[in-house]
Amino acid sequence: MNRAAIIVIVCLIAAGASCGEEAIGRLKYGGGGDWYANPTSLPNLLAFAREHTNLDLPLREVNVEPGSPDLHSFAFVHATGHGRIRFTDAEARNLREYLLGGGFLHVDDNYGIDESFRAEIRKVFPDRGLVELPFAHPIYHCFFDFPGGLPKIHEHDGGPPHGYGIIHEGRVVLFYSLNTDLGDGWESAEMHNDPEAVRTQALRMGTNLLVYALSH
Repeated sequence: MNRAAIIVIVCLIAAGASCGEEAIGRLKYGGGGDWYANPTSLPNLLAFAREHTNLDLPLREVNVEPGSPDLHSFAFVHATGHGRIRFTDAEARNLREYLLGGGFLHVDDNYGIDESFRAEIRKVFPDRGLVELPFAHPIYHCFFDFPGGLPKIHEHDGGPPHGYGIIHEGRVVLFYSLNTDLGDGWESAEMHNDPEAVRTQALRMGTNLLVYALSH
């Protein structure tokens, strides 16, 4: 762990950062996509992050709908799936208010939601678009160091992975991981038979996302 990472964690603990039982969410969106995909992913990520950061993270995520007022109590929300994702106008407004008010959403394309997600996120942010984050961005260095950006977990269509963000007042409020499948890398080893080194990289990157969300 580098000195900057130690400082981040010390500051979080000193500030009383403690994730309650509803602090980490899984987005239960409509549209027909399998929002529930990768059921072991978030519990594994939370366990890994608790072990390596000493943060008081919950054991499991809590399902939350994009239109629910409960959304605003979450420090970090994760969304994934293979099929179509859809937000109603009311859900898009609530999601925008959540993100601009201090929330954080990680969307991980599990190979299939890219087209619909890009269309739906324009409902949430018609005034700003996804931008690819440079490898020097703090999200790649806030705890574990990823000098080359996102790790590649699964091949899908080939080519490099991409990490996109929506930024508000200098803070990434939404991070979109494409062509990598981080969530598959967080799953238990027997689910995809990924090499341990690959799974470790995925879990480390996920830990960075948690640390970034909790410290910004």
